[in-house]
Amino acid sequence: MRWLVTGARGLLGTDLVALLRARGGDVVAVGREELDVRDIEAVRAVLKGAEPDVVVNCAGWTAVDDAETNEDRALAVNGDGPRSIAAACSGTGIRLLHLSTDYVFSGRNSEPYAEDAPPAPLNAYGRTKLAGERAVLTLLPDTGYVVRTAWLYGAAGPSFVRTMIRLEAERETVEVVDDQHGQPTWTMDLARQLVALGRAAAPAGVYHATSSGQTTWYGLAREVFTLLGADPGRVRPVPTSAFPRPAVRPVRGVLAHGRWAGAGLSPIRDWREALRAAWPSLSG
Repeated sequence: MRWLVTGARGLLGTDLVALLRARGGDVVAVGREELDVRDIEAVRAVLKGAEPDVVVNCAGWTAVDDAETNEDRALAVNGDGPRSIAAACSGTGIRLLHLSTDYVFSGRNSEPYAEDAPPAPLNAYGRTKLAGERAVLTLLPDTGYVVRTAWLYGAAGPSFVRTMIRLEAERETVEVVDDQHGQPTWTMDLARQLVALGRAAAPAGVYHATSSGQTTWYGLAREVFTLLGADPGRVRPVPTSAFPRPAVRPVRGVLAHGRWAGAGLSPIRDWREALRAAWPSLSG
């Protein structure tokens, strides 16, 4: 099986490419320096050269706050980019796995969001990611997969977990938001899930690929301090209002994982178990 990974230099793309190569996969990895995903002719040229069976689109504008004042630029990457890739894949039989986000939801539900829950993004970033989702599902009804994830951390780049590790060494106490709920997800666990989905005879559509369970940023920070052997009481809970940001965040961006059973696959493991497994690569 041949794979093409776009956005291959990012937090997720780095782990995905490494995993595929470790398993003997035939992988073409391209970052934004090699491929502008907004350029459909450039995308077609890369597809022609790579001849992939599966494309995983990890490319995206991820600067949530900057998207508020640069929505057109964010939309070009998060909306037009997936549309170009999907259009280039259309009619070829190539399967496209496109990464999206919990930010397509408002976060006002008390229960986890099912894959078919109506989107209602609160910010520009969420709107641009929703545009990309709709393009993929419209252009590739039989071979397009939208994979929503959230709260990513990994060894290949900055993340909340890495920030907490640094701040534990620098500060006596750390204030962390305790009224936003989500699912911390290790990029290597997500990479494994993407590989499994790419290899499975799974129905096209939307899948939620976040860790099982849920917590708050405060709960995650306390777990990091515990793994460091530090007193988790040094983490102090504060409301979102203590850290005003340009983009409104969903209060409860928790995703349900019901569609994996239909694909013959299990959801990603519990977030605490994953964090412990990831720890050697994060804290070394």
